[in-house]
Amino acid sequence: MPVEKGATLDPARTREGILQLATEVLYERGLDRVGVAELCERAGVSKETLYRHFGSKDGLVRAMLEARSDRVSAWLRAAVAAAGPDPATQVAAAFDALGRWYAEPGFRGCAIVNASVQRHDGHARELAARHLDRHLELLAGIAARAGAADPPALARQLLMLVEGATVVADHHGVPGAAEQAREAALALLRAATGR
Repeated sequence: MPVEKGATLDPARTREGILQLATEVLYERGLDRVGVAELCERAGVSKETLYRHFGSKDGLVRAMLEARSDRVSAWLRAAVAAAGPDPATQVAAAFDALGRWYAEPGFRGCAIVNASVQRHDGHARELAARHLDRHLELLAGIAARAGAADPPALARQLLMLVEGATVVADHHGVPGAAEQAREAALALLRAATGR
């Protein structure tokens, strides 16, 4: 990403490049196993540049997690929307999308939840709570459309399956974690709606 002599600086492109590199490296190795010096070297920027854009490593981590939460939430909403109007099909589509993610070679669980586990206090925990609330909102909408007697309760149960399957797929390496969670989610949906 170094800028050639005489080239025009593009602060937005520089910021995005730092963010993209940090997202890959910090997801792969963890928040505390990579220092600012290494991030700057790999991104081809000075510490001053990184600090100008993010204020600190914590600022970079926060920006990275917020951007990732935005992307993941939009991706899961799109998977549900593409499934059509049937709530059961939407639930199945969400878990099918998760299964494809779990099968990716670089899969290491949820970056946002991982960050909150590494740094249980402060911004990472707040971001994880907001991230999970986004999932909860999506799942509550499905539960309400399905006619569940208590959509918030069903949404929390479905969220537990989403997060549990993600942890099991990452840490336990169980093949089919998403498929097994999908079947449990559909059983919960049937029980909550009497169908």
